[in-house]
Amino acid sequence: MSRLNTTPRVGVNDPAIQSELREHATQVNNLTEGRIACVTNATTAAPTSGPNQQGDFVRNSTPTELGAVSSKYVILGWVCVASGTPGTFVQCRVLTGN
Repeated sequence: MSRLNTTPRVGVNDPAIQSELREHATQVNNLTEGRIACVTNATTAAPTSGPNQQGDFVRNSTPTELGAVSSKYVILGWVCVASGTPGTFVQCRVLTGN
């Protein structure tokens, strides 16, 4: 799939429409590349309020390597394992091999 053009060819006389279309194209391009900058639910911790459904996933906006030597990991985010307000979230960890 090719990237969306971030220079809109419609609404050339309307700077507000041009800006909005440029932002949408940038958001879609970043999303398809997996960039955290386009994720609107990335946080530094699991949700502590609001309704959530089993299977909801919240990305970690500040991943760092944690743990002891030879068992280090990164917390990619949190997954809701039981629906509720806020629901029950568990860490989604990935071993780094360090």
